[in-house]
Amino acid sequence: MTLIKPTQIGRVGIVILVIFAVWVAIGTADFIAVSCGVKPLFSFPLGTADDGGSGMYYGLGYAFDIEGHFMPDDESYGVRSFDYYLFGWNVLHIAL
Repeated sequence: MTLIKPTQIGRVGIVILVIFAVWVAIGTADFIAVSCGVKPLFSFPLGTADDGGSGMYYGLGYAFDIEGHFMPDDESYGVRSFDYYLFGWNVLHIAL
């Protein structure tokens, strides 16, 4: 007597796979945006500076510590450097 049918396991696996794929897509979109000098699209800021955007941005399991120039009158507008954190571990530091 089995309580879980094989088709139910397959459906749960597909749902988990789709959720994982969406998470990877969102994280990748944020990483590409920050690498191109733009603020992340899906992460929310906490503790940003008065320059309009430098600070920590948190996503689902990942974070960015961004330093940049975000005032409208800045000549070099955008992200200058960032640290990428994955589940709290500093994975990458890039200076643009």
